[in-house]
Amino acid sequence: MTKTSDSQAPALWTRNFILVSAINFQLVLVFYLLVIVIVGYAVAELGASTAQAGLVSGLFIIGTLIGRFLVGKFLERFGHRITLITGLLGFLIFSGLYFIQFDIGLLLIVRFMHGFMMGVASTVLGTIIAQIIPATRRGEGIGYYSLSSTVGTAIGPFLAIWMMLHLGYNLIFAVSSVIAFSCVIFGFFIQIPKIQVSSNSLTTQVEVQKPSFISQFIEPKALPIAIIMLLASICYSGVLSFINFYAKEINLVQTASVFFLMYAIAIMISRPFTGPLLDRKGENVIMYPAFIIMALGLFLLSQAHTGWMLLLSAGLLGLGYGNVQSVCQTVAVKSASIERMGFATSTFFIFLDAGLGFGPYFIGIALDYIGYAQLYFYSAIGACLCIVIYYLLHGRQSSLKVKTARATPH
Repeated sequence: MTKTSDSQAPALWTRNFILVSAINFQLVLVFYLLVIVIVGYAVAELGASTAQAGLVSGLFIIGTLIGRFLVGKFLERFGHRITLITGLLGFLIFSGLYFIQFDIGLLLIVRFMHGFMMGVASTVLGTIIAQIIPATRRGEGIGYYSLSSTVGTAIGPFLAIWMMLHLGYNLIFAVSSVIAFSCVIFGFFIQIPKIQVSSNSLTTQVEVQKPSFISQFIEPKALPIAIIMLLASICYSGVLSFINFYAKEINLVQTASVFFLMYAIAIMISRPFTGPLLDRKGENVIMYPAFIIMALGLFLLSQAHTGWMLLLSAGLLGLGYGNVQSVCQTVAVKSASIERMGFATSTFFIFLDAGLGFGPYFIGIALDYIGYAQLYFYSAIGACLCIVIYYLLHGRQSSLKVKTARATPH
Protein backbone atom coordinates (compact mmCIF):
# COMPACT_ATOMS: atom_id res chain seq x y z
CA MET A 1 0.00 0.00 0.00
CA THR A 2 2.75 2.42 0.91
CA LYS A 3 4.62 1.84 -2.33
CA THR A 4 1.47 2.37 -4.34
CA SER A 5 0.57 5.59 -2.58
CA ASP A 6 4.10 6.91 -2.99
CA SER A 7 4.15 6.10 -6.69
CA GLN A 8 0.80 7.85 -7.12
CA ALA A 9 1.93 11.02 -5.30
CA PRO A 10 0.80 14.10 -7.26
CA ALA A 11 3.44 15.45 -9.62
CA LEU A 12 5.30 18.62 -8.65
CA TRP A 13 7.69 19.28 -11.57
CA THR A 14 5.03 19.86 -14.21
CA ARG A 15 5.48 22.02 -17.32
CA ASN A 16 3.54 24.83 -15.64
CA PHE A 17 5.69 24.67 -12.51
CA ILE A 18 8.91 24.85 -14.53
CA LEU A 19 7.65 27.71 -16.74
CA VAL A 20 6.43 29.82 -13.81
CA SER A 21 9.68 29.23 -11.90
CA ALA A 22 11.73 30.13 -15.00
CA ILE A 23 9.86 33.41 -15.47
CA ASN A 24 10.26 34.30 -11.80
CA PHE A 25 14.01 33.60 -12.02
CA GLN A 26 14.32 35.86 -15.06
CA LEU A 27 12.37 38.70 -13.42
CA VAL A 28 14.65 38.59 -10.38
CA LEU A 29 17.71 38.39 -12.62
CA VAL A 30 16.70 41.54 -14.53
CA PHE A 31 15.98 43.33 -11.26
CA TYR A 32 19.49 42.62 -9.96
CA LEU A 33 21.17 43.33 -13.30
CA LEU A 34 19.70 46.82 -13.21
CA VAL A 35 19.65 47.67 -9.50
CA ILE A 36 23.40 47.02 -9.22
CA VAL A 37 24.31 49.44 -12.03
CA ILE A 38 21.49 52.00 -12.16
CA VAL A 39 22.90 54.28 -9.44
CA GLY A 40 26.27 54.48 -11.20
CA TYR A 41 24.51 55.01 -14.54
CA ALA A 42 22.40 57.87 -13.17
CA VAL A 43 25.45 59.63 -11.71
CA ALA A 44 27.92 59.00 -14.56
CA GLU A 45 25.64 59.35 -17.59
CA LEU A 46 22.86 61.69 -16.41
CA GLY A 47 24.72 63.81 -13.86
CA ALA A 48 22.38 62.87 -11.02
CA SER A 49 23.17 63.83 -7.45
CA THR A 50 23.69 61.10 -4.85
CA ALA A 51 20.20 61.70 -3.45
CA GLN A 52 18.62 61.53 -6.92
CA ALA A 53 20.54 58.35 -7.73
CA GLY A 54 19.30 56.78 -4.49
CA LEU A 55 15.75 57.70 -5.47
CA VAL A 56 16.27 56.09 -8.90
CA SER A 57 17.07 52.85 -7.10
CA GLY A 58 14.36 53.13 -4.44
CA LEU A 59 11.47 54.08 -6.74
CA PHE A 60 11.61 50.64 -8.35
CA ILE A 61 10.78 49.01 -5.01
CA ILE A 62 8.05 51.58 -4.30
CA GLY A 63 6.53 50.78 -7.71
CA THR A 64 6.76 47.06 -6.92
CA LEU A 65 4.95 47.58 -3.61
CA ILE A 66 2.11 49.52 -5.24
CA GLY A 67 1.82 46.89 -7.99
CA ARG A 68 1.54 44.15 -5.38
CA PHE A 69 -1.00 46.21 -3.43
CA LEU A 70 -3.32 46.54 -6.45
CA VAL A 71 -2.83 43.15 -8.10
CA GLY A 72 -5.59 41.45 -6.09
CA LYS A 73 -8.15 43.82 -7.60
CA PHE A 74 -6.69 43.28 -11.08
CA LEU A 75 -7.01 39.51 -10.68
CA GLU A 76 -10.64 39.80 -9.61
CA ARG A 77 -11.52 42.06 -12.54
CA PHE A 78 -9.37 40.75 -15.41
CA GLY A 79 -8.31 37.24 -14.39
CA HIS A 80 -4.88 35.64 -14.15
CA ARG A 81 -3.90 35.40 -17.82
CA ILE A 82 -4.65 39.00 -18.82
CA THR A 83 -3.06 40.37 -15.65
CA LEU A 84 0.07 38.23 -16.07
CA ILE A 85 0.61 38.98 -19.77
CA THR A 86 -0.06 42.70 -19.21
CA GLY A 87 2.49 42.75 -16.39
CA LEU A 88 5.09 40.89 -18.46
CA LEU A 89 4.54 43.07 -21.55
CA GLY A 90 4.82 46.20 -19.41
CA PHE A 91 8.00 44.80 -17.86
CA LEU A 92 9.42 44.26 -21.37
CA ILE A 93 8.46 47.76 -22.59
CA PHE A 94 10.04 49.53 -19.63
CA SER A 95 13.14 47.30 -19.85
CA GLY A 96 13.60 48.59 -23.40
CA LEU A 97 13.20 52.26 -22.43
CA TYR A 98 16.56 52.34 -20.61
CA PHE A 99 18.23 52.64 -24.03
CA ILE A 100 16.80 56.16 -24.35
CA GLN A 101 18.96 58.65 -22.47
CA PHE A 102 16.27 60.51 -20.53
CA ASP A 103 16.77 63.30 -18.08
CA ILE A 104 16.67 62.20 -14.46
CA GLY A 105 12.96 63.01 -14.05
CA LEU A 106 11.86 60.68 -16.85
CA LEU A 107 14.22 57.95 -15.62
CA LEU A 108 12.47 58.13 -12.25
CA ILE A 109 9.12 57.52 -13.99
CA VAL A 110 10.57 54.58 -15.95
CA ARG A 111 11.98 53.04 -12.76
CA PHE A 112 8.67 53.42 -10.92
CA MET A 113 6.62 51.87 -13.74
CA HIS A 114 9.19 49.11 -14.28
CA GLY A 115 8.86 48.20 -10.60
CA PHE A 116 5.07 48.40 -10.80
CA MET A 117 4.99 45.91 -13.68
CA MET A 118 7.35 43.56 -11.88
CA GLY A 119 5.16 43.73 -8.77
CA VAL A 120 2.10 42.79 -10.81
CA ALA A 121 3.76 39.99 -12.78
CA SER A 122 5.66 38.37 -9.91
CA THR A 123 2.63 38.38 -7.62
CA VAL A 124 0.45 36.72 -10.27
CA LEU A 125 3.19 34.10 -10.71
CA GLY A 126 3.17 33.47 -6.96
CA THR A 127 -0.61 33.05 -7.05
CA ILE A 128 -0.47 30.63 -10.00
CA ILE A 129 2.26 28.56 -8.36
CA ALA A 130 0.20 28.24 -5.18
CA GLN A 131 -2.71 26.90 -7.23
CA ILE A 132 -0.79 24.41 -9.38
CA ILE A 133 1.20 22.84 -6.52
CA PRO A 134 -0.60 19.81 -5.03
CA ALA A 135 -1.95 20.67 -1.57
CA THR A 136 -0.06 17.75 0.01
CA ARG A 137 3.25 19.07 -1.38
CA ARG A 138 2.68 22.82 -0.98
CA GLY A 139 5.54 23.42 1.44
CA GLU A 140 7.97 21.47 -0.73
CA GLY A 141 6.72 23.12 -3.93
CA ILE A 142 6.86 26.71 -2.69
CA GLY A 143 10.30 25.97 -1.25
CA TYR A 144 11.60 24.91 -4.66
CA TYR A 145 9.80 27.81 -6.36
CA SER A 146 11.46 30.32 -4.03
CA LEU A 147 14.80 28.86 -5.14
CA SER A 148 14.24 30.55 -8.50
CA SER A 149 14.47 33.90 -6.70
CA THR A 150 17.46 32.76 -4.66
CA VAL A 151 19.45 31.71 -7.73
CA GLY A 152 18.59 35.02 -9.42
CA THR A 153 19.79 36.84 -6.31
CA ALA A 154 23.10 34.98 -6.43
CA ILE A 155 23.78 35.24 -10.19
CA GLY A 156 22.43 38.76 -10.85
CA PRO A 157 24.98 40.84 -8.91
CA PHE A 158 27.95 38.81 -10.29
CA LEU A 159 26.74 39.17 -13.86
CA ALA A 160 25.93 42.88 -13.45
CA ILE A 161 29.34 43.79 -12.04
CA TRP A 162 31.20 41.74 -14.68
CA MET A 163 29.19 43.28 -17.52
CA MET A 164 29.62 46.79 -16.14
CA LEU A 165 33.40 46.34 -16.05
CA HIS A 166 33.75 44.67 -19.47
CA LEU A 167 30.73 45.50 -21.64
CA GLY A 168 29.13 48.77 -20.52
CA TYR A 169 25.63 49.95 -19.68
CA ASN A 170 24.01 49.50 -23.10
CA LEU A 171 24.89 45.79 -23.20
CA ILE A 172 23.37 45.37 -19.73
CA PHE A 173 20.18 47.07 -20.93
CA ALA A 174 20.18 44.85 -24.05
CA VAL A 175 20.55 41.63 -22.04
CA SER A 176 17.82 42.78 -19.65
CA SER A 177 15.47 43.42 -22.58
CA VAL A 178 16.17 40.00 -24.13
CA ILE A 179 15.46 38.30 -20.79
CA ALA A 180 12.25 40.33 -20.40
CA PHE A 181 11.19 39.25 -23.91
CA SER A 182 11.83 35.64 -22.92
CA CYS A 183 9.49 36.13 -19.93
CA VAL A 184 6.67 37.19 -22.26
CA ILE A 185 7.19 34.17 -24.55
CA PHE A 186 7.19 31.78 -21.59
CA GLY A 187 4.08 33.49 -20.22
CA PHE A 188 1.99 32.58 -23.27
CA PHE A 189 2.71 28.87 -22.71
CA ILE A 190 1.49 28.80 -19.10
CA GLN A 191 -1.84 27.04 -18.63
CA ILE A 192 -3.76 29.05 -16.04
CA PRO A 193 -5.67 26.71 -13.70
CA LYS A 194 -9.43 27.18 -13.41
CA ILE A 195 -10.37 28.00 -9.84
CA GLN A 196 -13.25 25.96 -8.51
CA VAL A 197 -15.08 28.15 -6.00
CA SER A 198 -17.82 26.79 -3.82
CA SER A 199 -21.11 28.51 -4.67
CA ASN A 200 -22.22 28.12 -1.05
CA SER A 201 -19.17 29.92 0.28
CA LEU A 202 -19.62 32.72 -2.23
CA THR A 203 -23.31 33.09 -1.39
CA THR A 204 -22.53 33.20 2.30
CA GLN A 205 -19.81 35.79 1.76
CA VAL A 206 -22.12 38.06 -0.25
CA GLU A 207 -25.20 37.70 1.94
CA VAL A 208 -23.65 37.71 5.39
CA GLN A 209 -20.72 40.07 5.18
CA LYS A 210 -19.47 42.65 2.76
CA PRO A 211 -15.71 42.65 2.35
CA SER A 212 -14.01 45.32 4.44
CA PHE A 213 -11.99 48.06 2.79
CA ILE A 214 -8.69 46.44 3.77
CA SER A 215 -9.72 43.03 2.40
CA GLN A 216 -10.19 44.59 -1.03
CA PHE A 217 -6.40 44.96 -1.23
CA ILE A 218 -4.82 42.44 1.17
CA GLU A 219 -5.76 39.19 2.89
CA PRO A 220 -6.36 39.82 6.65
CA LYS A 221 -5.77 36.13 7.47
CA ALA A 222 -2.24 36.40 6.05
CA LEU A 223 -1.36 39.48 8.12
CA PRO A 224 0.13 37.70 11.19
CA ILE A 225 2.68 35.72 9.17
CA ALA A 226 3.28 38.74 6.89
CA ILE A 227 4.21 40.81 9.95
CA ILE A 228 6.71 38.11 10.94
CA MET A 229 8.16 38.30 7.42
CA LEU A 230 8.42 42.09 7.68
CA LEU A 231 10.41 41.90 10.93
CA ALA A 232 12.68 39.11 9.70
CA SER A 233 13.40 40.93 6.43
CA ILE A 234 14.29 44.13 8.31
CA CYS A 235 16.85 42.11 10.31
CA TYR A 236 18.26 40.69 7.07
CA SER A 237 18.13 43.94 5.06
CA GLY A 238 21.30 45.22 6.73
CA VAL A 239 23.17 42.26 5.23
CA LEU A 240 21.73 42.80 1.77
CA SER A 241 22.53 46.52 1.70
CA PHE A 242 25.73 46.96 3.72
CA ILE A 243 27.74 43.72 3.50
CA ASN A 244 30.13 45.22 0.91
CA PHE A 245 30.87 48.24 3.13
CA TYR A 246 31.44 45.93 6.11
CA ALA A 247 33.74 43.71 4.03
CA LYS A 248 35.89 46.73 3.15
CA GLU A 249 36.07 47.67 6.81
CA ILE A 250 37.31 44.19 7.84
CA ASN A 251 39.47 43.71 4.70
CA LEU A 252 37.49 40.75 3.32
CA VAL A 253 36.31 42.22 0.01
CA GLN A 254 37.50 39.23 -2.03
CA THR A 255 35.64 36.77 0.19
CA ALA A 256 32.53 38.96 0.23
CA SER A 257 32.26 38.62 -3.55
CA VAL A 258 31.00 35.04 -3.04
CA PHE A 259 28.92 35.77 0.08
CA PHE A 260 25.53 35.52 -1.63
CA LEU A 261 26.66 32.51 -3.65
CA MET A 262 27.33 30.67 -0.38
CA TYR A 263 23.96 31.93 0.89
CA ALA A 264 22.23 30.46 -2.17
CA ILE A 265 24.10 27.14 -1.93
CA ALA A 266 22.99 26.71 1.69
CA ILE A 267 19.36 27.24 0.70
CA MET A 268 19.65 24.81 -2.21
CA ILE A 269 21.13 22.11 0.03
CA SER A 270 18.43 22.52 2.69
CA ARG A 271 15.39 22.77 0.44
CA PRO A 272 14.94 19.04 -0.37
CA PHE A 273 14.66 18.40 3.38
CA THR A 274 12.78 21.42 4.74
CA GLY A 275 9.99 21.39 2.13
CA PRO A 276 8.75 17.84 2.77
CA LEU A 277 9.31 18.32 6.52
CA LEU A 278 7.01 21.36 6.44
CA ASP A 279 4.29 19.34 4.72
CA ARG A 280 4.58 16.46 7.21
CA LYS A 281 5.22 18.19 10.54
CA GLY A 282 4.02 21.78 10.14
CA GLU A 283 5.78 25.13 10.15
CA ASN A 284 6.89 25.30 13.81
CA VAL A 285 9.37 22.45 13.33
CA ILE A 286 11.25 24.65 10.84
CA MET A 287 10.55 28.21 11.99
CA TYR A 288 11.97 28.05 15.52
CA PRO A 289 15.30 26.46 14.50
CA ALA A 290 15.48 28.75 11.45
CA PHE A 291 15.24 31.89 13.58
CA ILE A 292 17.91 30.54 15.94
CA ILE A 293 20.22 29.71 13.01
CA MET A 294 19.55 33.15 11.51
CA ALA A 295 20.49 34.80 14.81
CA LEU A 296 23.69 32.72 14.99
CA GLY A 297 24.55 33.75 11.43
CA LEU A 298 24.10 37.44 12.21
CA PHE A 299 26.10 37.13 15.43
CA LEU A 300 28.94 35.34 13.63
CA LEU A 301 28.86 38.05 10.97
CA SER A 302 29.25 40.71 13.67
CA GLN A 303 32.40 38.93 14.92
CA ALA A 304 33.85 38.01 11.52
CA HIS A 305 37.54 38.73 10.96
CA THR A 306 38.49 35.84 8.67
CA GLY A 307 37.15 34.61 5.35
CA TRP A 308 35.78 31.33 6.70
CA MET A 309 33.78 33.18 9.37
CA LEU A 310 32.22 35.41 6.71
CA LEU A 311 31.29 32.47 4.49
CA LEU A 312 30.00 30.39 7.41
CA SER A 313 27.75 33.29 8.42
CA ALA A 314 26.44 33.40 4.83
CA GLY A 315 25.62 29.69 4.97
CA LEU A 316 23.87 30.06 8.32
CA LEU A 317 21.82 32.98 7.00
CA GLY A 318 20.81 30.85 4.02
CA LEU A 319 19.67 28.04 6.32
CA GLY A 320 17.97 30.51 8.65
CA TYR A 321 16.48 33.48 6.83
CA GLY A 322 16.18 31.58 3.54
CA ASN A 323 13.88 29.01 5.14
CA VAL A 324 11.97 31.60 7.18
CA GLN A 325 11.05 33.31 3.90
CA SER A 326 9.81 30.19 2.09
CA VAL A 327 7.87 28.90 5.12
CA CYS A 328 6.18 32.27 5.66
CA GLN A 329 5.09 32.31 2.02
CA THR A 330 3.65 28.80 2.37
CA VAL A 331 1.77 29.74 5.56
CA ALA A 332 0.39 32.90 3.93
CA VAL A 333 -0.96 30.91 0.98
CA LYS A 334 -2.44 28.21 3.24
CA SER A 335 -4.22 30.83 5.33
CA ALA A 336 -6.51 31.88 2.46
CA SER A 337 -9.29 30.21 0.51
CA ILE A 338 -8.40 29.41 -3.09
CA GLU A 339 -10.26 32.45 -4.48
CA ARG A 340 -8.26 34.71 -2.08
CA MET A 341 -4.82 33.28 -2.89
CA GLY A 342 -3.96 36.30 -5.02
CA PHE A 343 -4.56 38.62 -2.08
CA ALA A 344 -2.64 36.33 0.31
CA THR A 345 0.34 36.19 -2.04
CA SER A 346 0.39 39.96 -2.55
CA THR A 347 0.08 40.53 1.22
CA PHE A 348 3.14 38.36 1.85
CA PHE A 349 5.26 40.11 -0.78
CA ILE A 350 4.13 43.60 0.26
CA PHE A 351 5.48 43.04 3.77
CA LEU A 352 8.61 41.26 2.50
CA ASP A 353 9.43 44.09 0.09
CA ALA A 354 8.64 46.72 2.72
CA GLY A 355 11.18 45.18 5.08
CA LEU A 356 13.90 44.84 2.46
CA GLY A 357 13.11 48.22 0.88
CA PHE A 358 12.63 50.48 3.88
CA GLY A 359 14.80 48.60 6.39
CA PRO A 360 18.06 49.95 4.93
CA TYR A 361 16.77 53.53 5.26
CA PHE A 362 16.28 53.22 9.02
CA ILE A 363 19.44 51.15 9.39
CA GLY A 364 21.32 53.88 7.52
CA ILE A 365 20.17 56.37 10.14
CA ALA A 366 21.32 54.02 12.91
CA LEU A 367 24.74 53.69 11.25
CA ASP A 368 25.39 57.34 12.08
CA TYR A 369 25.66 56.19 15.69
CA ILE A 370 26.88 52.56 15.54
CA GLY A 371 29.30 50.54 13.41
CA TYR A 372 28.59 47.69 11.03
CA ALA A 373 29.62 45.02 13.54
CA GLN A 374 27.22 46.46 16.12
CA LEU A 375 24.51 46.61 13.46
CA TYR A 376 24.75 42.87 12.85
CA PHE A 377 24.92 42.14 16.58
CA TYR A 378 21.70 44.06 17.17
CA SER A 379 20.16 42.38 14.12
CA ALA A 380 20.93 39.03 15.78
CA ILE A 381 19.04 40.20 18.86
CA GLY A 382 16.19 41.24 16.55
CA ALA A 383 16.11 37.73 15.06
CA CYS A 384 15.80 36.31 18.59
CA LEU A 385 12.91 38.66 19.31
CA CYS A 386 11.24 37.39 16.13
CA ILE A 387 10.96 33.98 17.84
CA VAL A 388 8.81 35.48 20.60
CA ILE A 389 6.69 37.51 18.19
CA TYR A 390 6.24 34.49 15.93
CA TYR A 391 5.03 32.42 18.89
CA LEU A 392 2.52 35.09 19.91
CA LEU A 393 1.18 35.82 16.41
CA HIS A 394 1.20 32.37 14.86
CA GLY A 395 3.30 29.66 16.51
CA ARG A 396 1.05 28.82 19.44
CA GLN A 397 -2.04 28.55 17.20
CA SER A 398 -0.08 26.28 14.87
CA SER A 399 0.93 24.06 17.81
CA LEU A 400 -2.71 23.72 18.87
CA LYS A 401 -3.73 22.74 15.33
CA VAL A 402 -1.02 20.06 15.18
CA LYS A 403 -2.03 18.66 18.59
CA THR A 404 -5.70 18.62 17.57
CA ALA A 405 -4.87 16.86 14.30
CA ARG A 406 -2.85 14.20 16.13
CA ALA A 407 -5.63 13.66 18.68
CA THR A 408 -8.26 13.24 15.96
CA PRO A 409 -8.69 9.55 15.06
CA HIS A 410 -8.12 8.72 11.37
